[in-house]
Amino acid sequence: MRSSKPITVTLGPQQAALEARLASGAYGSASEVMRAALRALDREEAALDEILRRKVEASLADNRPSIPAEDVFARLRGQGR
Repeated sequence: MRSSKPITVTLGPQQAALEARLASGAYGSASEVMRAALRALDREEAALDEILRRKVEASLADNRPSIPAEDVFARLRGQGR
């Protein structure tokens, strides 16, 4: 049984980038380009998730006392004057 099915994708301006990659010989088909693009997107999203996870961990580990939101907003409003 086939694990994938054909789909239609409208690329707009990115069509030229896909065609350039095909013309260069780096990829044998538009499907290969799209699969590589999705793998790159997966890596990018995983890296962002890791960055956010580390920031949350650092925030949770921060022992400094929290500042009430009202105080933060009051300070911000004061800066705009």
